[in-house]
Amino acid sequence: MPSLLLRLSALLLALGLSACDDAPRFTQAEPGEARSGGSATVRKTDQNAFSLPSANLPPSRRVDFSVGNSFFRNPWVIAPSTTTARDGLGPLFNTNACQNCHIKDGRGHPPTPGAANAVSMLVRLSIPDAPAYAKVIEQLGVVPEPIYGGQFQDMAVPGVVPEGKMRVDYTPVPVRFKDGTHIELRKPVLNITQLGYGPMHPDTRFSARIAPPMIGLGLLEAIPDEAILANAQAQAKENNGIAGRPNRVWDDAQQKTVLGRFGWKAGQPTLNQQNVHAFSGDMGLTTSLRPIDDCTDTQTACKQAPNGNGADGEPEVSDNILRLVLFYSRNLAVPARRNVGAPEVLAGKNLFFQAGCQSCHTPKYTTAANAAEPELANQVIRPYSDLLLHDMGDGLADNRSEFQAGGRDWRTPPLWGIGLTQTVSGHTQFLHDGRARNLLEAVLWHGGEASAAQQQVLSFNAEQRAALLAFLNSL
Repeated sequence: MPSLLLRLSALLLALGLSACDDAPRFTQAEPGEARSGGSATVRKTDQNAFSLPSANLPPSRRVDFSVGNSFFRNPWVIAPSTTTARDGLGPLFNTNACQNCHIKDGRGHPPTPGAANAVSMLVRLSIPDAPAYAKVIEQLGVVPEPIYGGQFQDMAVPGVVPEGKMRVDYTPVPVRFKDGTHIELRKPVLNITQLGYGPMHPDTRFSARIAPPMIGLGLLEAIPDEAILANAQAQAKENNGIAGRPNRVWDDAQQKTVLGRFGWKAGQPTLNQQNVHAFSGDMGLTTSLRPIDDCTDTQTACKQAPNGNGADGEPEVSDNILRLVLFYSRNLAVPARRNVGAPEVLAGKNLFFQAGCQSCHTPKYTTAANAAEPELANQVIRPYSDLLLHDMGDGLADNRSEFQAGGRDWRTPPLWGIGLTQTVSGHTQFLHDGRARNLLEAVLWHGGEASAAQQQVLSFNAEQRAALLAFLNSL
């Protein structure tokens, strides 16, 4: 231990972190810090690291996990079909399996040049709010585009015209560090072409979204509402420019407005509702909570296409299948951190706090005693998110509101597992639309409330930047 402290002290001095700085100083790993998901944390960190059940899930409950995994991983087919448990795909859709978007239960990516379909990126659509749409806004959070709905779907079953094609181009954005180092960010330009149902509303707003990782979602759901609201209250009290706000969204099951916590703008209240809306929008599959195919009134072929409902009128995704997929998605474990006590990782952690990143990326919570699954209850977890909305500035703005989230607002994404993105998903494309090609680019896109933190990072020298990235990659 003395040699580790000496090495760390020398590294801190080399990185310019003096004892007079106000930021906390970490000279060793915190107790239990490597177990980001508490007792549910898994130890494997290979390409399947995001696809494992909670470590504390008993064998008797792993059967449901495996069955849920099969419905998440395997493709759905067009109705009518002899595969009655998996038919009903479309008529309009973005992909035919959850796993296609959440690659190995990890992060999606923007379409590559020349790709026929976007697959793991989708585009949200809406038009400006108006009093006439008050009920729609209360329940959907937006006013869908009249012809194409709330989500652009670039695939369709035979006999139905896809809504169109999407392509992403990029323009360069140069950035300069204080030490003179130059890098180039890329700003996405979304192109919607080959519209299948005529022109869109002239004021249509677009928001490109890649699929986020699936790990730890049950643990995030188990964070008490009071803890999330306490974050907002504490930030308001600090009065330092960080002002996270909860989103208030419609709960389909309870038929009332509640706290939002899932999705890029915290637009969904529960993991089950998140799954239901993904089945509907991404694959055109009905459930008991959303029993109607995702077709607008003008898409007549979509409305007339066969569906996968059984003779008893059961939704295409039965309540039992929905339960199994929910169980699977709740229990996808968070992998353990790596090298938490390494001097460079600790130095990077100090820099993370010095820049104020922890103001939004709240490190630690204790989950509720009454969590939906007993294995997820009373766990000390480290997701590094406050689950609140923050104004991230013009650079990241999609100019599209969603319930109480404005056009510059985004929910703070959890950081756990982020260092395994390349290992699991085969790429390092971050932020809501995948514009950042690595973690440093993702940090530098932070604006708005995060501008001070961004400026701190721009002042870091090469060694400090390397240490910060070592910390982030350890998560």
